[in-house]
Amino acid sequence: MDYHFVYKDVEGTSTQWDDIQRRLGNLPPKPDSFKPPPFTPAADSEFEHKSKDWIDERTAEELESLEDDPDMDDDRFLEEYRKKRLAEMQAASRVARFGSVLLITGSDFVREVSQASADVWVVVLLFKDGIAGCELLLQCLGELAARYPGTKFVKIISTDCIPKYPDCNLPTILVYNNGAVKGTYVGLQHFGSRRCTPEGNLCTL
Repeated sequence: MDYHFVYKDVEGTSTQWDDIQRRLGNLPPKPDSFKPPPFTPAADSEFEHKSKDWIDERTAEELESLEDDPDMDDDRFLEEYRKKRLAEMQAASRVARFGSVLLITGSDFVREVSQASADVWVVVLLFKDGIAGCELLLQCLGELAARYPGTKFVKIISTDCIPKYPDCNLPTILVYNNGAVKGTYVGLQHFGSRRCTPEGNLCTL
């Protein structure tokens, strides 16, 4: 029985004869030998160095979870900065809650106005479509709502809020806080009549 052995060299190597043949153009160019990419271990977030910039990139939930982190205990500056950053984020989330004039109905009034948080002031506009004074005041309130997102601005059709409320009293603004009426303004004259401006409304309210 004949046994034929075929010798196979390491991949990518060639003989001197092959090199000569390639120079003469009798063989195709030698392919590049395979080189694996250098190994770079993945960063372990558990051992990532914690710094001021690192804290700035964390969410409020992540900052709360760091309360018992030993790295925070070992670095008083980082722990104080974590607390400060968390307080800033929580304050910002409380302030930027609104930002526009919300249309509500009579069934929404208790929930949206009377039961609003004690730290939230609510400005209620009683209006009706087609009344010029209402449209003018609503435009001004829209600008104020965007400028002061911590204050809640709502609008409601007057008769949805108070049955048979006379149109001659429109627009009317009610200011609420902690479930109680803190101010009532009947008619556009309180806000400069036709010269109504957001700044004038702010001074009045």
